[in-house]
Amino acid sequence: MSSQPSRTEPVATTGRIRVLHVDDDPAVRDLTADFLERVDEAMTVRSEADPRTVLDRIEAEPVDCVVSDKRMPERDGLELCRRVREAHPDLPFVLFTSERGDDVAERATEAGATDYVPKDPGVDQYELLADRVREAVERRWARGHHDDAEALFGTRPTA
Repeated sequence: MSSQPSRTEPVATTGRIRVLHVDDDPAVRDLTADFLERVDEAMTVRSEADPRTVLDRIEAEPVDCVVSDKRMPERDGLELCRRVREAHPDLPFVLFTSERGDDVAERATEAGATDYVPKDPGVDQYELLADRVREAVERRWARGHHDDAEALFGTRPTA
């Protein structure tokens, strides 16, 4: 039911980060995928227009992080986050939206989002998004290896 540690293991073994980007706007999907792959060559971005199919996509193909818009007609990004969190509690989920304010960040956190990145004009937003995705995936991968060592040796390794 929950995602396996092997879903992020390739980050360490191959350096690849598999991102599923969810946005109902095709221009935003294409632009975000293009910039993320340019900013961080380790990222491979797959896009999804319909948030209702995200859980099936995660089951069908390895995903290291979900990046989602908030405002979509089929399903709100916060509801999508809650559903992803139920099925895959450790899978990083980054809300990437033009909505701003402390209330948006707070609601994203309450829904279980790993991070929140506001959409801004220009390309700097993509560098920030790529950094946040990489950090979240690497934290998850490291945590998974610490948990594996604890299960194997009965103790958590020291840093």
